[in-house]
Amino acid sequence: MTETERRWLGPALVLGSAVLFSLSGVLTKAIDAGSWTILTWRGLIGGVLIGAYVWIKARRDSQQQRVRLGWKGWLVATVGAIGSITFIVSFKNTFVANVSVIYATIPFIAALLERAVLGEPVRSRTIKAAVASLVGVVVIVGGSIGSPNLLGDAMALAMVGLNALYMVLIRAVPDTDPVLAGAAGGPMLFVAGWLLIDPLDVTRPDVILLVLFGVVFAGATVLWIEGTKLIPAAESGLLGSAETPVAIALAWLILSEAPPIASIAGSLVVLVAVLGHAYADVRRQREGLA
Repeated sequence: MTETERRWLGPALVLGSAVLFSLSGVLTKAIDAGSWTILTWRGLIGGVLIGAYVWIKARRDSQQQRVRLGWKGWLVATVGAIGSITFIVSFKNTFVANVSVIYATIPFIAALLERAVLGEPVRSRTIKAAVASLVGVVVIVGGSIGSPNLLGDAMALAMVGLNALYMVLIRAVPDTDPVLAGAAGGPMLFVAGWLLIDPLDVTRPDVILLVLFGVVFAGATVLWIEGTKLIPAAESGLLGSAETPVAIALAWLILSEAPPIASIAGSLVVLVAVLGHAYADVRRQREGLA
């Protein structure tokens, strides 16, 4: 692949991944079935498809060892699976905008966890952006106090912590394939779901949406994996940030979901912090290469 091909294909794949990931809130809200039913189906379909991708890629590259997980890999998979639970439950119990914006703060929380666990330095710009994002999140959650949305916001906060931990664990155990670990989390949720509910007790429209959700999740994951290999991390982070405004726009267009003023105000604060930080990273990286 030529450098020119890499420069247009990488951004296209990452943007495609962001658009697919942004459908999560709309699909979760559109499905009448409960959270565990969604988790069971998405876990089964998404896990199988991602696992098939890992297996086919390993055979093509003659790297059979990549399709094996040790106890560290299962630990990563467990954290990711629990994070998925909070992800779906949060969408079911609050506005898509709230979850999407709170989710956008994950890079900052991961940076702080890396400092605590791995001793990685944290840049002053990241700390400032994290503080600004925290202010925005406080505004969002504060607007939900006394309403049913508070549970969803709380689950979104738990999701941020778990997914940040997931990202740190991937760095802490570099011998574990994160894609395979993500695929393994799907069957774990599938088994747990079968023990808690009857996943077959769903309507025909829900079946279509559940299968679509699993395919979208797997497609978004694969696109993100392949896209991030072709472009710098800073650029990938900036392009991936598109997921948040797209998710909010889709919720408004498809679900007619208009969040309250507090959510809008907090969202603007977080988006400015996240996009500003990502843009500064890209600019600094390009200046360094110039």
